[in-house]
Amino acid sequence: MRFHLLPLSLLAALLAGCVTSPTGRSQFMVVSDSQMSQMGLSAFNDMRKQGKFVNAPRELAYATCVSKALIAVLPPPWNTQQWEVQIIGDDTANAFALPGGRIGVNKGMFKLASNQDQLAVVLGHELSHVVARHGAERVSDNMAAQAAVAAGTIYAGSRGGDANSAAALLGAGAQLGILLPFSRTQESEADTLGQRYMAQAGFDPRAAVTLWDKMGAQGGGKPPAFLSTHPSSGNRAQALNQQAAQLMPVYQQARASGHAPNCRM
Repeated sequence: MRFHLLPLSLLAALLAGCVTSPTGRSQFMVVSDSQMSQMGLSAFNDMRKQGKFVNAPRELAYATCVSKALIAVLPPPWNTQQWEVQIIGDDTANAFALPGGRIGVNKGMFKLASNQDQLAVVLGHELSHVVARHGAERVSDNMAAQAAVAAGTIYAGSRGGDANSAAALLGAGAQLGILLPFSRTQESEADTLGQRYMAQAGFDPRAAVTLWDKMGAQGGGKPPAFLSTHPSSGNRAQALNQQAAQLMPVYQQARASGHAPNCRM
């Protein structure tokens, strides 16, 4: 009986933890916003203690300008939250936003994103991960996957099977069948939301295609699309192109209404 109760408890947790993302997608969530904010603040403070942040006044003012314009059009409570931006002494092109209101931008990102619109693509994408609660979704998915693997391993052991082999196979299945596909979905959702926010803030949504093309052209081998946590470059470019065309009236209206950021470094 004990082996049948654990999967039933997982089903109950799944049903209890269903919420809806900003794009209408169903999400499994068993972690609260306050818990995620604590995790985000703790991670950011750890980076501060480790000396990851650098004194870069020009880059900081520029990134803050773009961030403020984007944050102003986010839905509540994120548009009224106090956000802190820091520059990280890393030459790779990367950035992040964390629950709790923290943004980090690598110095290398300013070499790749050559204007405010392209920087808004990256920051809008990262802020969208926070708005869509993707961090909490990842944590919740991991918790569910680990519980499912544990249940399967116990069941296999009870039937005389090799528990270690069962755990390895179930773990691979969870990674390929649950965690990575959700991650690709999250990345596509962040693309969609980020491009929408940047248009509403007065940044040109067509810059998304240019920026991601630049990212894709960077060196290094790329994993197969089905093993990647990001959409394939071709699919991504097509989706961004289509949405950019749809968002041009939004962008033009935003500029006409006074949302006309002028962020420069």
